[in-house]
Amino acid sequence: MNIIAFAASNSQNSINKKLVAFAMNQLTAEQKILLDLNDFNAPIYSIDFERESGIPHAIKAFSHYIENADLILISLAEHNGSYTAVFKNLFDWLSRYKSKCFEGKKVILFSTSQGVRGGRSVMDAALIRFPMHGAEILGHLCVPKFDQSFDINLGIVDPLIKSEFERLIQTAVEFE
Repeated sequence: MNIIAFAASNSQNSINKKLVAFAMNQLTAEQKILLDLNDFNAPIYSIDFERESGIPHAIKAFSHYIENADLILISLAEHNGSYTAVFKNLFDWLSRYKSKCFEGKKVILFSTSQGVRGGRSVMDAALIRFPMHGAEILGHLCVPKFDQSFDINLGIVDPLIKSEFERLIQTAVEFE
């Protein structure tokens, strides 16, 4: 079993990175890789750049991780109710490289924020869009009020959210 996980953020202190890393650490897969979007920089997508220079190496490298994954965990950061600029650009490039860029992979989605909706808007967008690009969504969870709901040592501390989180982890374990 090969699991990749990443936060759809380029912040060094991303709360979404903390959440997805915690989720991945609950799994016992043979190979688990936490990817950092900062390692996959690509120019802002444009058809002109693609025609002149082709698909950037970083996009092909990221696609290779997806290709070799059995399960993908993503925690979606939200900017202005949508994907972060860094993730939107990566996603645009990936979908140009391979339209079905998730290649039929099993995906579990998380999102979190300091607000009461926990990244609900970006989650809604991903739940609609990702299956169009080949993702099989096994489940999803929005974690509101991150600083109140999550402890770096204990994980999710809110009982209701913790129960949903554990259900998602069990889904992943059953898939392992």
